[in-house]
Amino acid sequence: MNDCVTIGVPEPVFAEPWHAQVFALTVHLNETGRFAWGEWAERFSTTLKRHGLSRELDGGDDYFHAWLETLEAFLDEDGGALKDEVSPIKDAWEKAYLTTPHGAPVALDG
Repeated sequence: MNDCVTIGVPEPVFAEPWHAQVFALTVHLNETGRFAWGEWAERFSTTLKRHGLSRELDGGDDYFHAWLETLEAFLDEDGGALKDEVSPIKDAWEKAYLTTPHGAPVALDG
């Protein structure tokens, strides 16, 4: 009889690194007093409900896109990261990663 216990490799908590990053940033902003967690949960729930009206959410990218959308709205409203200032930077990063060869570092021009 074999008394050895096989321990499997644990599943990652987050499917993508950016999921962990946006989660950690949100927790940090809450802990530094940018918003109350109850307010966050209420707003995030509203965002999830709105996104879930057109399709079933799977808890992956769609969930964290809704999370990011909620965080961006908070930061726009409190002046921490205004949408008009963030959008051009976000668009530049998207263009950069879409045009960067696989495996090469992504960088913004200028």
